Amino acid sequence: MFQKLEEALQKYEEIGDLLCDPQIINNQNEYKRLMREHKAMTPLIEKYKAYKALAASRDEAFLLMSDPEMRSLAELEYYEAREGCQRLEEEIKVLLLPRDPNDDRNVIVEIRGGAGGEEAALFAYNLYRMYTMYATASGFQYDLLSVNETGLGGFKEVSFMIKGDGAYSRFKFESGVHRVQRVPETESLGRIHTSTVTVAVLPEADDVEVEILPQDLIIETCKSSGAGGQHINKTESAIRIIHKPTGIVIECQQERSQLQNKEKALFMLRTKLYDMKLTEQNDKIAGERRSQVGTGDRSERIRTYNFPQGRVTDHRIGLTLYSLESFMNGSIGEMIDALIAADTAEKLKSRNEG
Repeated sequence: MFQKLEEALQKYEEIGDLLCDPQIINNQNEYKRLMREHKAMTPLIEKYKAYKALAASRDEAFLLMSDPEMRSLAELEYYEAREGCQRLEEEIKVLLLPRDPNDDRNVIVEIRGGAGGEEAALFAYNLYRMYTMYATASGFQYDLLSVNETGLGGFKEVSFMIKGDGAYSRFKFESGVHRVQRVPETESLGRIHTSTVTVAVLPEADDVEVEILPQDLIIETCKSSGAGGQHINKTESAIRIIHKPTGIVIECQQERSQLQNKEKALFMLRTKLYDMKLTEQNDKIAGERRSQVGTGDRSERIRTYNFPQGRVTDHRIGLTLYSLESFMNGSIGEMIDALIAADTAEKLKSRNEG
């Protein structure tokens, strides 16, 4: 382990030198890549440097223990330093786990109403509100990309971007089917209905990672549409892009100008293509033990929101919280922390067994 740490320290310092190189600074794509790598390595390197300093104090105290006059004081310092080194070793083992290279990226979150009609659309809006409230409280920014509203205020589907360091690491476990059990506002007899909403979390792609050829695109313009109201554009500012090789269709009408909608639509297409690329890569990994938490099967039912009982349950880790009201108001950090901890524990277990 310590040989790996020394190699990592050397690489970290080399990257630091490269980031001061004028040629690298002028190459923005390479500079951004190195900055991302340097930042990702920083927690491990800082922890390792702290370990080395404490280990030096431990070894020095051990030598002083042979001096009768210093023995008592040296023993205290030695055992404290040894305990600190053991704690740091465990923390370093966690930091040495294979890291998701997308963890620091911005994300696009797509929410779609599933089974349940209007009630599913209303819950899709509720999830959008929950995630954006959590994002704001956590220091992230969000940007609405596309929305298809219903007449009752629900969302048939909505796409939005969450920006900030570590956005993907905090939201990636939200992909999957979310089930809601509650009495709909339209239910006159008070019966509990079960509806579903699907959530997909996609890491933002850099321009250099996905190539989009102009000849592969069909770009159409049309008038914006929606649930109604005076703010719907009458001009043909909405954009529809069809990617011929994959059949992906992107529509964007949130902005007032055609150019802005086109830029957003191309950004969403690039992200979807990058996600497809990642999925293909993951499918090729044979024999690798997958984490029980996972990030990914969007057909998997991952969570149930039971309103009559005021509880939310994540089925992957068996955690139930009886704080549904605050959860729906964006207080989802406890659940996210638990999912990250479970994923880390599974990875440590897999490595130890391997």
